[in-house]
Amino acid sequence: MPTPVASRALALLMSATLLVSGCSAPTDPTPDPSQPQPPTAWQIPVGSTAHELRVGDLDRTYRTYRPKNLSETRPAPLVLVLHGGAGSGRQAENSYGWDAQADTGGFLVAYPDGVGRSWNVGPGCCGPAARDDVDDVAFVKSVIAAVSQGAPLDPARVYVTGISNGGMLAYRLACDTTLFAAAAPVSGTLIGDCPRPAPLSILHIHGTADRSVPFDGSPGKRHNGGTGRIPLNLDGPAVPDLIASWRATDNCPAPTSTASTPPPAKGGDTGEESAKEVVTRLTADCPGGRTVELITIAGAGHQWPGAPGPSQAAIDLLDLDPPSTALAATPTIWQFFANH
Repeated sequence: MPTPVASRALALLMSATLLVSGCSAPTDPTPDPSQPQPPTAWQIPVGSTAHELRVGDLDRTYRTYRPKNLSETRPAPLVLVLHGGAGSGRQAENSYGWDAQADTGGFLVAYPDGVGRSWNVGPGCCGPAARDDVDDVAFVKSVIAAVSQGAPLDPARVYVTGISNGGMLAYRLACDTTLFAAAAPVSGTLIGDCPRPAPLSILHIHGTADRSVPFDGSPGKRHNGGTGRIPLNLDGPAVPDLIASWRATDNCPAPTSTASTPPPAKGGDTGEESAKEVVTRLTADCPGGRTVELITIAGAGHQWPGAPGPSQAAIDLLDLDPPSTALAATPTIWQFFANH
């Protein structure tokens, strides 16, 4: 669970007055800005909805998904899902199964859109957002505050996940804010410094054959040193070292390791391919009820495990990796969030 500082920070953020396109803060002639405001009545519609807001000099967009079975009065958890480079909020909503997971798990989902389909996560990364020095941390804070104006959120149960460039932003948010109870980057890394992060539960999922954000910390296949019109500084630390640094932040004991092999796929698979995708969990149970966990999938590439994935033609044309079938990332991540 987040620290009292985290809950107070989010409560104050939620009570701030926002200039949101098409949505204004509740009217109260005598609000006390020093006190957390009562839960907002539901204004966000059931289902999938597009939203706009202005952050600094930029008009930004995001999507929400509200399950129809959410309580009208009980504060709801919120999961932010951050798309990868060249993706979008709509693409993430359609690709990774979070709407269906929200239906069964009982939470609200927000899908922010990056500028130029990219996120600014640190020096030279990534794309137009980094080139134009977009403040994506401020944007995500504004999305949470805007959502809180249209939904009764539980400030102690706000979570963030993302893939690739979105996973990198999840780490940047973990470093630079105290708004989240847990973060779950997929195929991401940390770009830039993270000198004084607050303790936080972390679940990291990564394939050992990822060429875009290599597991061993070597530069990714599209790395260009963070230069040019589309800067791509894809040169973060080795994933095991990154996870070790979070264990140190959370004052965790030594982790325990377990490994499993997925069952053979239907249709006569001999198990040879499945055996290549051994799933290893390195888990540390830490003070304050926090957990730092690394899930690695042997032989898996740069993808969201368990997702339908692109067509074979797109895989061949764009040199993409097919999603691993050894792990269903979305329910795995939600279970981790639900426990924190």
